[in-house]
Parts: sequence; C-alpha cells; structure tokens
Amino acid sequence: MNAIAQIEPTAAPEKARAGAVKLSKQQKAAIIVRLLSSEGARLPLAQLSEDQQTILTEQIAALSLIGKDTLREVVEEFCAEIGAVGLAFPGGLEGALSLLDGQISVSAASRLRRIAAASPSADPWERIAALPSEAIEPLLQAESAEVCAVVLSKLSVAKAAEVLGKLPGDKARRVAYLVSLTGNVAPETVRRIGLALIQQLDAVPPKAFVSGPVERVGAILNHAAAGTRDDVLSGLDEQDAAFAEQVRKAIFTFANIPARIEPRDIPKILRAVEQPRLVTALTAAGAEDPSASFILANISQRMAATLREEIEARGSVKPRDAEEAMAAVVAAIRTLQMAGEITLITPEEE
Repeated sequence: MNAIAQIEPTAAPEKARAGAVKLSKQQKAAIIVRLLSSEGARLPLAQLSEDQQTILTEQIAALSLIGKDTLREVVEEFCAEIGAVGLAFPGGLEGALSLLDGQISVSAASRLRRIAAASPSADPWERIAALPSEAIEPLLQAESAEVCAVVLSKLSVAKAAEVLGKLPGDKARRVAYLVSLTGNVAPETVRRIGLALIQQLDAVPPKAFVSGPVERVGAILNHAAAGTRDDVLSGLDEQDAAFAEQVRKAIFTFANIPARIEPRDIPKILRAVEQPRLVTALTAAGAEDPSASFILANISQRMAATLREEIEARGSVKPRDAEEAMAAVVAAIRTLQMAGEITLITPEEE
C-alpha cells in the first residue's frame, strides 16, 4: 500500500527515443492494482486518501492495453520497491495508538487525541468513522436529528445503516429524511460537528474495567462452588435484589443447560468436552436430572446408548470430581459462545 499510495499527478505517458512507454507513478500503481485484482486480491484501497483513490480510479479508466514487457518491468520495479522496505509504520495517530495499545496509559492516549484534534488540518471524521456502531449510537442519542443526519452522511453505508437501526423509530425516520437535505451544509459546519463529537468522546472518563459489574460478578460465580454461589446470591438479594437478578441472568451453570442451550448445539458442545469428564458430569447429575436428560435426548441414539453404558459402569462420583466435571462442560459452552459458534438463550427468550 505504501508503494501504491505514492500517487502524484504527472503528465501523460510519453514515447521514449527507443519507442518504449514512459509510465508515471500513478499509472504504474494502476497497473499493479489491476494485476492484483485480476488474481482475486482485495486491496485495502479505502486506506488511501480520497484524492489518491480518485487519481487511481481515473488512471485505471484511462489505461487500455499494456504489453507483456512493460508489465514485467512494472512488476519487477514494484517488487524491488517492496523488497527495499525494511519497516512499515501505521498511518495516522489512530494507527500509532493501536500499535501502542496496552503500552501507553489511557490518559496519555486521550491527551494525544486532544492535541491532534486541535490541529487546524485534523479531520475529526477519520476517528469517528473508525469507531464501531455501538460507540457512535450513544453519541447521537442526545443530538438533534439534523446533527445525526450529518453524522450518518459521513459514515460508510454499512455502518450508517447499523447506527440508524439502533435509533428510536421516530428519530430514525426523521434522520433518514434529513440526510437528503445535507447537501447544502457548509464544510466548516460539518468539521465543527465532528470536533464537538470528538470532545464528547474525550470527555468520557476512562474505564478501569472493560466489562460491567454484572458480567464480572457473574463470571466469578460461574467458577465458584455451588455452595459459595448460593450464599453470595442470597447476600446480594438482601443488599440489592435488582442487581442480584441481573447477576443470575449472567450466570450459567450445568443446571441452566436445558433452558439456555439450543438442542442443535448439544453435539457441538460434547465434541469440546473430554469423554471421561462428560461421563463423570452425567453420572453425578443422575439419570433423572433435567440437564443430563436434555443432553442425552439431543444426540444420536447410538452415542446416547454408549454414554448410558459408561455412566452405569462409572459408579459413584466424589463431590469434588462432580464439580470439576460439570465446570468443564460449562467452560466448553462458554468457550464456544465467546467464539461465536453457539448463542445462549437469554431468560427473556425462553
């Protein structure tokens, strides 16, 4: 991309004395992009500036046929330039901050963003456009429909659609209409709106924890012994019943399998659990246990018969072994959920 980014306006190609074609830098870049695209490569051309993207597109449109010798020379020059690159740096402040993520403090990163935003040449929309839709939507909740229309106009179509879908119905319809009227908004007004949104982002104090208190307490209790979990939830009920109810929804235990797992996901979960631990968990649960029955009912008859034979042969299970085996099943479910391979049913969806 660094080689392709060196696109500068030059004169049209001239015939050299020997009859060869002299190509400009942007024409060579257009040839490389055309060659890579013909091979099925998808280049991150959106990282180029709009002027560079425009010049590149115009050059691709202007070129017609390129001889094999010329193509070979352009490719060899491109490869030589790429081979000479010893180290590449991310472009822009956001790229540098992503590279140093976790190595510099949050306060230092915020200070750098404020300094960059104060620069007359800074474009606040580059940073806003890089935000996920979940971070943009809260900024728009308190803004007027006119401001929201400007914001959506500066986002990609896909991201604008995501943000619009998160707004309340009446406001979303108003914003969608106002987008059609943004053509006459002055560029300086658009820039001031972007700067104001950036200031709101920087005014939000940094969070010490990525996840919320409900998720953190739920994750802790997921790995706690059943007795400890029940005692803590009883105490939370006395202190804050609403918080305790939210924590219960965040907790997932072996007993929650029938209510929160889709039947079709059971085979996938069992493949992620070691057979001995699965047998131990099912033996400890007992044949009449709803979770054990649910698991055995949603696998093939042959596999269910094999597991029942192993359960009968397993004998008694120590409480500690039972806890560890059930925790292993729950851990496998959580891992698959985090990987996006399964989705847990929330209590409201039951």
